[in-house]
Parts: sequence; C-alpha cells; structure tokens
Amino acid sequence: MATKQPLLHDAEVVLRAPAQAWSRSDGGMRAPIDGLYVSDVRVVSRLEIEVEGSAAEPIGVDRSSEGARFTALLRGLDGDGADPRVRLEVLRTVRPDGMADALTVRSGRDVPLPLEVRVRLGSDLAQMPLVKTGGAARPVGFDVRADGAAWADGTVMAELTSDDFVAEADGDGLLLTWRTTVPPHGSAAATWRVRAQDAAAVVMAPPAPIVLGVPPVGDPETDAWTVQALADLEALQLVLPDSPGDVFLAAGAPWFLTLFGRDSIWAARLLLPHDTALAGGTLRVLARLQGSTVDEATGERPGGIVHELRRDENPLDEGLVLPPRYYGTIDATPLWVLLLHDAWRAGLPDREVAALLPALRAALGWLRDAVPDEGFLAYHDSTGQGLANQGWKDSGDSIQWRDGRLAEGPIALCEVQGYAHEAAAAAGVLLRAFGEQDEAAEWETWGAALRERFRGAFWVEDGDGGYPAVALDREGRAVDSLTSDIGHLLGTGILSAADERRVAALLVDPRLDSGAGLRTLATDAAGYWPLSYHGGSVWAHDTAIAVHGLLRSGFPDEAAALARGLVVAARRFGLRMPELHSGDASPVPYPAACRPQAWSAAAALVARDALDPARQGRRPATAESAAAAG
Repeated sequence: MATKQPLLHDAEVVLRAPAQAWSRSDGGMRAPIDGLYVSDVRVVSRLEIEVEGSAAEPIGVDRSSEGARFTALLRGLDGDGADPRVRLEVLRTVRPDGMADALTVRSGRDVPLPLEVRVRLGSDLAQMPLVKTGGAARPVGFDVRADGAAWADGTVMAELTSDDFVAEADGDGLLLTWRTTVPPHGSAAATWRVRAQDAAAVVMAPPAPIVLGVPPVGDPETDAWTVQALADLEALQLVLPDSPGDVFLAAGAPWFLTLFGRDSIWAARLLLPHDTALAGGTLRVLARLQGSTVDEATGERPGGIVHELRRDENPLDEGLVLPPRYYGTIDATPLWVLLLHDAWRAGLPDREVAALLPALRAALGWLRDAVPDEGFLAYHDSTGQGLANQGWKDSGDSIQWRDGRLAEGPIALCEVQGYAHEAAAAAGVLLRAFGEQDEAAEWETWGAALRERFRGAFWVEDGDGGYPAVALDREGRAVDSLTSDIGHLLGTGILSAADERRVAALLVDPRLDSGAGLRTLATDAAGYWPLSYHGGSVWAHDTAIAVHGLLRSGFPDEAAALARGLVVAARRFGLRMPELHSGDASPVPYPAACRPQAWSAAAALVARDALDPARQGRRPATAESAAAAG
C-alpha cells in the first residue's frame, strides 16, 4: 500500500524555529506527524504519559506565545462525588534547540495521593522529507545516564535531562519514572527537557529576533488575529549560520521550516510598511545565495534567486528528488527586485540598498536572459527531476484548461509577467535614484514592451469583458481557466485601468470569492474541487496579495470585502491561519496544510490595513506611480 502524507488538522504544535513539537490534544506523540523536530530531524518520535491508577482524559489545551498547556482529568484518583478532583497539567515550551515538559498533578482532595508518573519516549531521528512522504525510520537506541539519557546518529546529537525523573531503557525506547505524593489540596511538579544539536543544520535561530508590533485598530477579531500572527511570525524567524545578523522568515511548519525564496520574499513584502528589518535580512540572505553559474541539476542560473534550502536531498512524490539547494522557481528573482524597491520606499536605508545594487544588476541579468525577444518569462524543467510547475502553484496539476486538461509546458504564467513588468519599472526607479540614468531607461523600455505584448497574448474573451488567462502553454495558447492568479496582476502596471476594473470585479465574483478567501480556481471550471491543493482551495496569502493589489490600484471596497473573508477564515481556524483551507463557503481544513505559515500570518497585516480606512493608503505605491511622482 502506498504511503500517504501525514495529516495535521487535528494536531497541536508548539514552535520556535528551527524546533517544533507536534502532538495530540493530550500532549502525547503517537500519530505519523507527531514528534519533536530540531533542524528538520525528528529527535523524539513517540511520547506517552501514564499516571498510576488513572487514565488521563484530556479536556483542554491553552495555547500562548510561551507554549501550550495540556490539561487532563485523572478521575481514577478521585474520591466520592461527581466533581473531578484530580488533574494533570503538562506545560510544554519549545526552544530553538529542543523542548521541556513541566508536569503538575493538582489535587482538590482532603487526603495525600501517592502516585507514579511514567513517560515513555522513542526516537527515530527521521528527516522531515521522509516523514512528509509517509515513510518510516528505524528506532534509535538510548544511552541511559545518571541524569537522563543521550542518543545520536551521524550529525545529530540529543540529550534528555531531569532532576525529577529516573531514566531506564524500555526496549528500543526510554522510560522516565517520577514517584511523588501530592499533598491534600496541593500539587506536585516535575520537569524533563530535551536538547539537540545538528552539525549539518543549514538554518538556525537568530541571536536577536526581530520584535514585531503594530497598534490595534479597534476591531476585536482583527486585532486578535494580528496578535497571533505577529507571535507566529516571531516564532518563524531564522538566520543562516554564516550570517547571524540577517533575519528572514521560514516558510512554515512542519514541512517548510527553512528558507524559501518566494515565500520569504512575499511574507516580508506583505509586512511592509510595518517592518523593513525582515525585508533587509531577506534581501541580503537571498543575495548571498544568488546563482553564479549554470547547473541543470539544481536549476541554477547566474543572478537567479534560490527556491529552497535544505540540509540534505529532498525526496518528493513520484520519485523526484530535489538537491539541497534548488533554484527551480520562475518568480523569486523578479519578486526579489520588487522587495528591494518596496523596502526602500518603506524606509530601508540608502546604504543598505546601495550595497545590494550588484545583486540587483545580477537579478536583472537573469531576467533579461530568461525572456526571449518578443516573448515571455516561462519555465520548463529539462531534467525530469525538478518541479514541473515553478510558480507559486507548483503542484503537477495546477495549470489546467477550463475543461480540465493539463497545460503542457513550457508555461508562461500571467502573474509572473506582471512581476517582471513591475520589476523592470522598479529597477528603473532604483537605478535613477542611485545615478544610473541610462541603465534605468533601458529597463523602462524593456518593461513597456512586455506590457504591450501581454494583453494581446493573455486576454481571454468571454463575451462579458474577458479576463487574463492563467498562462500560455507551449504553443503560446492562452490557458482559459479563471483563477486567483489574476489578483497578482493588480498594481504591477501591466494592466490598463479598464482591465484592472474588470479584474477587481472578478475577484469578488462568487465563482472566485468563497466568502472566506479567494478560490484558486473558479467553481465553473471542470477541474474545480474545494480540497484541490491549487485547483479550488483558498490560500490566505493569495487572497492577501489580491487585497494588496486592490489597495494599490484604488479599489478599497473590493479589498475590504476580501479582507473580511480572511477574518472569517481566521476565526474559523482559531486565529492561526493555515497555509490553505477548502474553497467551501463554510471552510474546512486542508488536512495536510502547514500552520503556522509565514505568508498566511503576514496576511493579517494586509487585511488589517484594508479594513481600516485610515490605513488603506499605506500599502506601498506601484513602481510606475513612484516613478511618475519622482
């Protein structure tokens, strides 16, 4: 039987990148995703808590920025009467190098309660890509010590310590035992902790995390979502070991707790103008990893921005294996240019921008090389081992015709042309500001030519005003499905004013607008399915990008309507917005979706601005309008 990706929708997570702890509602770890991970390695894969004389019956989880408190009843230890008198609390906190569990037994009885608490643990030191594909690893043995235990495999070393529990071997696992007496109307507490080191780690926690904060807007739901989102964004911060001062956002937990070019850029961009420090760190980190040669196996090209960074090879479905540093993305490079421009406009100091001008020129060189004369920015994996689709909708079936047929590559995505057009305009603004007039004029001319070609090639006529095609296929035909991608075109300058009005109207059309965010594919497409990863589901960041564009293009009412849908979804999912959810009018979880996810959390800031008339104009101006304003 084929293995399946583990589900996450009913799991609890406590996070402080690069560590994350996934569990059940009682704090136990026994499902396929569960465990303590440090640097994409599962340090603890099994955890069960047993209390002598009573089953632990979970009744609630209290989540906070500090961790999670799991509460269970111990009714086997109760006396007479209907009220539960004894309970177990487990306070779980996560640090970048591990976790700690503080167990407290509380009693409301009049008599002392002698008891024994046992914690059984196991470890497989499985790497996250293996867990993601539903694979299994063999258990790793423990070396029992006086104060706990240690275990290791290759580059990973872990240790468990406790002043309260006694450790002993338990087959392939570890047994921790704590004997205590709970006094009448009192409590007893004990703690154990795990720490791990990974010599092969490619990311680490920042020595000085960036503290994010924005003033409330007065709407309780929006403010509550913003508070949770900012806490998640702080927990997702990472740095590279060789540049500890440059902080960026990991894409999301559990699958993508590392650097992703596109995700990290968009998350930082959506946070503007509220924060420029993350934008600066993201720009510098990606510039440091910018492509310098041609490598078909990794997709690297001179000037290209990296797609993702891993500690080891990344096996995917259908036998594909991505290299640890992979460049197979069509949009990260123009998006890097846009982040540089927008961050500068939002206040990133000139000296920091000037230091990145060589990387800007390299990125522009990549863009010029990637777009043929009279053509468009397109992708095609020539190796058969990379991603078949290299835009943000990177699943194999994401680009399809309205009748359900898959488009054949090379593929030129509509939104990527918008990014490229705006990047050219942004480059012109930046180069002029830093004294390069002739070079700026070249890119303004390049962008104008792309804009001129775009409408004739991408516009789909439907008798009702038409709309931009999601893509061009290998024959240059406009792939005619109506998708959320059109929202990414707003504010890029590639559309006429009339076409922007048409797109704005389509974004609030019930075929796309679910009432809880934009569907990735319209409901009248043959391939629509509300739980399809990119063919009908809703992604918060995708909706936020549309809101961002609507605000920049002068459509505040439509922006507010979509933003209200995001607030509805945030409420539905406990204010921790998942990576994606179903496209149903009453949304249900996409069960393997990451949470927290950086760009989903950043969506809260965009929604907040859209719902506050005083802030609707604070989204960064388009590069073209900035150029016109001087």
